[in-house]
Amino acid sequence: MSTNFDSYLAVAKKLDSDDPLKKFRKLFYFPKINGKTSFYFTGNSLGLQPIATKKFINEELSDWANLGVEGHLHGKRPWLFYHKFSKNALAKLVGAKPTEVVAMNQLTVNLHLMLISFYKPSAQRFKIITEAGAFSSDQYAFESQLKLHNINPKEALIELKPRAGENNLHTEDIEKAISENKENLALVIFGAVQYYTGQFFNIKKITVAAHKAGALAGFDLAHAIGNVPMQLHKDQVDFAVWCSYKYLNAGPGGVAGAFVHENHFKNRNLKRLAGWWGHAEKERFQMKEQFVPMQGVDGWQLSNFPVLSGAALLASLEIFKMAEIKKLREKSLLLTGFLEFLLLEIDPDQENFKILTPNDPQQRGCQLSIFTKKNGRQIFKKITHAGVIADWREPGVIRVAPVPLYNSFEEVFRFAEIVKRELSK
Repeated sequence: MSTNFDSYLAVAKKLDSDDPLKKFRKLFYFPKINGKTSFYFTGNSLGLQPIATKKFINEELSDWANLGVEGHLHGKRPWLFYHKFSKNALAKLVGAKPTEVVAMNQLTVNLHLMLISFYKPSAQRFKIITEAGAFSSDQYAFESQLKLHNINPKEALIELKPRAGENNLHTEDIEKAISENKENLALVIFGAVQYYTGQFFNIKKITVAAHKAGALAGFDLAHAIGNVPMQLHKDQVDFAVWCSYKYLNAGPGGVAGAFVHENHFKNRNLKRLAGWWGHAEKERFQMKEQFVPMQGVDGWQLSNFPVLSGAALLASLEIFKMAEIKKLREKSLLLTGFLEFLLLEIDPDQENFKILTPNDPQQRGCQLSIFTKKNGRQIFKKITHAGVIADWREPGVIRVAPVPLYNSFEEVFRFAEIVKRELSK
């Protein structure tokens, strides 16, 4: 361990002083522990509340109080069109056209809706490739969709594991598995950023491989949106889904979203579960029989928009518009890199812990998953008592996410300092 560890505090302060995004930190509330502002590193689980959230929600409450049902047409942000207000910001975050993205429902609901449309098994093509250890909601959705088609998940679901002794998948191994199963493959779907390890998969290469094999490609962006830049339209991704309460800071259970590539908009053979909010807008209130979908991804909507939840999303997206995802990524690379550097200074021989997240900055977002080799639970409890809000995952992993929108370099140093102190005990 470096004998000059304390000198890195000056480095952190200099980085903070030069940070062009430092002003955004003041736009969020930070929880307190024992009366002191916490070191909050769980934006990968629940993002902090923007101070403006109350204002946005109160505006809708005011319109509801003063206008009643007339708020649908005469509110400050007319409720009838609420799903449109987030389109431009969401499109920039995922690299799409506004017509290809929509805020709606919850993530798993959206995943099921997309699987109804884009998982089209036949007697020959019925297999799904995903990463092993995908988030539970994804696993349950895949299993239940397969059973819906009377397909045995054990025969159809291919879960790719890292090589022996490794923690992350190689892109070439994913491509190889896709090619080897090309005769029977219907769908390739990955979490764009793996929730447990923090690995950022190569969306473009996976999509190209899937299409070459005659399959479709989809992604769960729960840990990617607001974290890493993406180009879903350019990369020809078929569909994607996400939640908004992690890096998008839209609050617990915030309204989720979906992407469908415009390549599929004119495909009348796509099956879908229809709902009245997805019906052609000009005819929606005529209550006619026979579903006529709206143009674009909006045609996948089911129910009218949850305005109060959507207001919280808009409050956060206003900040993203100002900060810009490209600039956030630039800071994120420095911030996460600084954390990695400090951790390796503390334990260079990895006697106490090992970082599971790829050391290639291009293969990760802002999360580092730290596998503790001994006394992990005790260490986690101690750093929590010291003012750190991080995340514990069995077996023995502490997930830490320094979010560029509101975390500072000094906070990263202080976290590493606490870890160093606890390990020395």
